[in-house]
Amino acid sequence: MERLEADGVPTYCCAVSWAEIFAGLRAGEGPLTEGFLEARGEVVLDARTGRQAGAYLAKHARSHGLNIADALIAAAAVTAGLRLWTLNRRHYPMRDVTFFGV
Repeated sequence: MERLEADGVPTYCCAVSWAEIFAGLRAGEGPLTEGFLEARGEVVLDARTGRQAGAYLAKHARSHGLNIADALIAAAAVTAGLRLWTLNRRHYPMRDVTFFGV
């Protein structure tokens, strides 16, 4: 992430990412985490994103255990034309999701 920022690569997150991250915060981590997330652009979850997430769930929920949060995050990236940065690529079996980095 530091390299991305140093290279001027814009990064984004959506409301689902905020919710997942804030759900797991420990005491005292709030201000630093909020500052980190505020420095990202925002991908707004709209009806198009919801439809895409629904299509992902219909196709992958049973076969891959896809949950609604990961479906929404993937749909937000795809509909915004962004690459997804994650350490859990196996959570995203969709063929149209492109990942950032290796």
